[in-house]
Amino acid sequence: MSKSELISCICEINKGTTVEFLEHFSEKELNEYLEHLMELDLEELVVAC
Repeated sequence: MSKSELISCICEINKGTTVEFLEHFSEKELNEYLEHLMELDLEELVVAC
């Protein structure tokens, strides 16, 4: 995924962040953060069931 795609995905999950803030991070850091957000999202789904 490109940096802009990572940022777009992160913004879809974390509505409280901005593109301007996320642009300061590397692709590696953004990818790790996105993975973390997706894990949290899955945990919320399990708890909701």
